[in-house]
Amino acid sequence: MEYSVKSFNEDLVSHRFSRYVLGGDIGGTFTNLGVAGVRNGKPVLLFSLNFSSKALDSLVPAVEATVAYARNKFGVEVESACIGAAGVVSPGQDAAELTNVSWDVSSAVLMRKTSLQSVYVLNDFQAVGFGVNLLDVGNRDDLFQVREGEGGQESRLATRAVIGAGTGFGKSILVYDEDFQGFIPIPSEGGHGDFPVQSDLERELEMFVKRLRGISQPLCYEEVLSGRGLESIYLFFRDTEFCKESQYTREIDGSDEKAFLISKYRQVDGTCKETFRLFTRFYARCAKNFVLDTFAQGGLYIAGGIAAKNKEIFTSEDFLVEFDNAFRRGEFLQRVPIYVVVNYDVSLYGACYAALYYFLQTIQ
Repeated sequence: MEYSVKSFNEDLVSHRFSRYVLGGDIGGTFTNLGVAGVRNGKPVLLFSLNFSSKALDSLVPAVEATVAYARNKFGVEVESACIGAAGVVSPGQDAAELTNVSWDVSSAVLMRKTSLQSVYVLNDFQAVGFGVNLLDVGNRDDLFQVREGEGGQESRLATRAVIGAGTGFGKSILVYDEDFQGFIPIPSEGGHGDFPVQSDLERELEMFVKRLRGISQPLCYEEVLSGRGLESIYLFFRDTEFCKESQYTREIDGSDEKAFLISKYRQVDGTCKETFRLFTRFYARCAKNFVLDTFAQGGLYIAGGIAAKNKEIFTSEDFLVEFDNAFRRGEFLQRVPIYVVVNYDVSLYGACYAALYYFLQTIQ
């Protein structure tokens, strides 16, 4: 089984931690598992292993490899874990049906087949939500500030909203917990909510995507706000006479990595530029509606690989004008701080933090 290793704090492994936890981030493309030591109530990530989700037939071998690496490399024993999974999580937080992977996650199976003694499962965007607690607004390696907002000190503990596009599209609501002294994420499947069409062009796009993907139900946000969504918007424009063929479109048309190349050429190719313009407006519309739904005075946090790699689109007029465009609530939206999460490991940090949170619940 192949995996890559990322070391964070090898020099700290010799230091004493109160306990060690395993965190997992399972997406449609990659499965990342990391081990953190707990100090002063916060996780310190020591290392992570990266696996191809499609190359695995279950999570068991990846967990075994991570636990063994911790034991053999650092002499660390890990018994508690929390897995953030891109899919529908059971009410008991002991299983998940993955959306874009052929296998599922079961805490009972993991505890039976590995050395883990306790395993909690949560939605992948809950893991991101827990991770937001650990990000530093002043650290550009953590967050890219789109705008500061005008919330003031009173919004410091106010509700926050987290959204993000990657292989799929996720949402989570963060509510402050006085006992835990941190924000606790509420799970959501809002990425599968109906996409609101507002023009004839968008209606044509909607019909095109439904035919392309074989969808008979209403089109959801995820089908236009994800890597697959980028590809769908691009193919829609390629199917019209609006955008001309170029050396870039010829490369994209023949590639299996269309979303990556659309992003790569968005500044130099007309079709890619128009694709991202529409994608950006849809992102803003979804963000606006979610902030209004949750009254997120504490800020909007935009996560996911597409946002981190194309963070400049969120400072564009396409995004900000669409985001602030709300009848009677435009001034409220203008006061909401907006950040792009650029720390790739936010989900791992969050899963480790969640493992600590659930551990504390069991001993109270």
